[in-house]
Amino acid sequence: MNEIKISMTKFMEDHPKLKYIFFGGKGGVGKTVMAGAAALWAARQGKKTLLASTNPVHSLSNLFETDVFGKVVNVCDEKLCYAFEIDTKDTIERSKNEIREKINWFLKFADITTKADEFVESATMNPAFEESAMFENMTELMFKDEYDFYVFDTAPTANARRLLGMSKVYSLWVEKMLKSRDEAKSLREALSFTKKKEEDPLLDYLLKFKDRMAKAQSLLTNQELTAFFFATLPEALPIAVITRFINWFYDFGIPVGGVVVNGVIEKEKIGDNAAEFVLNRIKMQEEHLEEIWRIFGDKVRAIIPLFETEVKGAKMLNRLMEHLFL
Repeated sequence: MNEIKISMTKFMEDHPKLKYIFFGGKGGVGKTVMAGAAALWAARQGKKTLLASTNPVHSLSNLFETDVFGKVVNVCDEKLCYAFEIDTKDTIERSKNEIREKINWFLKFADITTKADEFVESATMNPAFEESAMFENMTELMFKDEYDFYVFDTAPTANARRLLGMSKVYSLWVEKMLKSRDEAKSLREALSFTKKKEEDPLLDYLLKFKDRMAKAQSLLTNQELTAFFFATLPEALPIAVITRFINWFYDFGIPVGGVVVNGVIEKEKIGDNAAEFVLNRIKMQEEHLEEIWRIFGDKVRAIIPLFETEVKGAKMLNRLMEHLFL
């Protein structure tokens, strides 16, 4: 029988400076409930905790049976536990205005009479624009540093991968932009009849953006401060998703905290007269649990049983927490 070598509780004890944890995995595996239980646990340790959803399809309001969309709300009658579903609407509008301002300046700089609005609409229609806004909101929460502990309920793994990788991708993009900007500025000054130095708000913006991305990347790749946990069911597809993406997190330098297995049927509680369907499910889960131990080994942090009802509200979150943090 395989045993957990480093439990979730032991992992937390071994990482006393841990401040930012993320839960991800395939859709429907229990990321949100794990994040909720982790936030509740952190608050019980005396840490002022913020649980924030970076999933465009939010579930925290449903989990806590309290509206937390676009606002920070105290949850579960736990004075140190707060939840927040990020609303990207304001960030998107602010980003549109910033883009409009930069494009207007550039068009004036290049002596082009076209209006900026059509460029703005073209840029902001990109599906990745909302993802960028979500990244801005997430990092802004981290930079404000108003809480002792942060738990992030992320989108399904592919989206979480892009979201958390943005700091590195943006950093590479800004470096290229700065190089191109410097070359263009040098050429313009060489062709100018005047030696007067012109203001360059675009360059100033890029330099500030570069600093923000460097800070974000520093936090997201700090093994003492950050950990990403994968949630999975003992089923083929969610296991395959983690197996496919886990190395990407390593490549981007994002510390992987481990794997939490959810929805395991407790065999000892099933009677001899159990339905064939149930017995078949148990057999299937046992095979996939062996696969999980073989692939992830000492990265397994907790095994969560399948409860008789959905995890929703303070009572069920407390039950889940007791299994997540044995």
